[in-house]
Amino acid sequence: MTPSESLSIFDLVADAGPVVMLVMFVLFAASVVSWVMIVQRFVYHSRASASFSRFEKSFWSGGDLAQLYRQGNSQNAQGIEAIFRAGFKEFSRLSQQKNTAAVMEGTQRAMRVALMREQEKLELHLPFLASVASVSPYIGLFGTVWGILNSFRGLANQHQATLATVAPGISEALVATAMGLFAAIPAVLAYNRFVARAESLGANYHTFTEEFSSILHRQVHAE
Repeated sequence: MTPSESLSIFDLVADAGPVVMLVMFVLFAASVVSWVMIVQRFVYHSRASASFSRFEKSFWSGGDLAQLYRQGNSQNAQGIEAIFRAGFKEFSRLSQQKNTAAVMEGTQRAMRVALMREQEKLELHLPFLASVASVSPYIGLFGTVWGILNSFRGLANQHQATLATVAPGISEALVATAMGLFAAIPAVLAYNRFVARAESLGANYHTFTEEFSSILHRQVHAE
């Protein structure tokens, strides 16, 4: 690139050195993957929240729990419904025993396992977003430092260093930092949002587990 050429972003990316180009490619790929995960997490959390509200309304409507269990679909159950089905299935299987403590222990264990699985689903891909948010600025900074070093090393062949000769190389290097921030900022915002949402839904799942356990405990003693 000659000093008279305009410094467009596309020209700066195309004229970057191999190391800076590799840094830009890595950051671009990380940004694309993180955006895919952000959309996927947003859809999943929205569905999980809607499913929680819908099932909780049905659960507390006063209907028969056995009928509610039969109405559900074990293949598509997720969130609070999956926890309910795991607990009720184990309770129904163990309810023939006379040992009340064993019945409740097995039921609570089944619900705890289901709860852990649902929490893992809520937190899926969040470690990757955290990694992109924390590492991307440093990767971009590495590309910038490398590009600036090459620019100053190229000045050794110049008899007279001017801003016009230095600006293109430095601009190319700074694009790497900009791309690092472009990848990191959405990732950190999404990570904080999804972590808070996962903790909120996880707390709701845990509360439901305790309430459902109390209901089953009263039911097994009433029999």
